[in-house]
Amino acid sequence: MPEQIMHIFPHVNFADLTMFQFGKHSCDPFYSRGPYVHNHYLFHYVRSGKGNLYSENSDGQIIRHNIEAGQGFMIWPKQVVSYAADGDDPWNYFWVEFDGFKARELVAESGLTVNQPIYTSKDKNLERKMINAMRHLADNGNASPFELIGYCYLFLDAYVASSAHRKKTAHSSLQNFYVQEILLFIENHYHEEIGVEDLAAICNLDRSHVGKIFKSLMGTNLRDFLIRYRVRKACEMMKDSSKSITEISTLVGYPNLFSFSRTFKSIVGQSPREWRSQNMLR
Repeated sequence: MPEQIMHIFPHVNFADLTMFQFGKHSCDPFYSRGPYVHNHYLFHYVRSGKGNLYSENSDGQIIRHNIEAGQGFMIWPKQVVSYAADGDDPWNYFWVEFDGFKARELVAESGLTVNQPIYTSKDKNLERKMINAMRHLADNGNASPFELIGYCYLFLDAYVASSAHRKKTAHSSLQNFYVQEILLFIENHYHEEIGVEDLAAICNLDRSHVGKIFKSLMGTNLRDFLIRYRVRKACEMMKDSSKSITEISTLVGYPNLFSFSRTFKSIVGQSPREWRSQNMLR
């Protein structure tokens, strides 16, 4: 019998990894979603049945992927996708929408890409751990945020470790130190007028070199990371405080409200006012 359970994660105050929504769905025949674009990573694991994923590749082409029970698929932020259950054997899946500073690095380590988004397992024991973590999330949506984020970590750890396409990463301890220093500086100074030059200066390295180190570990450049961090902080403030959008704009390092609104919409897909209105209703 068709069943759908969806939970919204109650907090976004976890910077390294956080969830947005998660649940499970037993689909009707031919049930479909999209085409649409998500703002975060979205992973589905197919428990039974089958269906099709239509996802945009790196050349902007829409590619069809046939997916069966025991497989999964990853959707990337800003990627155009749609997916549909089979008419005779519709799929039943768990799903988790997540993001954070470490999200891109973990997805990259799993070996999945926009050109190869299909998850298959190389280790059934680890795959079961992943499934159990996703099941716990879907069945315990009212648990505390710390319990939920703990199971998110368990899910992602097992997902990466079990992926048949997993890539080993090797970064020097010095590179990790530089990145941690930058992350700490952003956390403490994001509300100030800082730029890429300021972030490079704390490592005593030139902008180009520190930019390469940061991108190799974090999967994004310094400028985009700083922008997204500020937007995430703005979202937290809009949900958890009564401050005006003008005040919040200044508090996240944008004294110019127009510049903040334009940047926010480019990242989230909605104006700050629209986003706040929808999220305050939840």
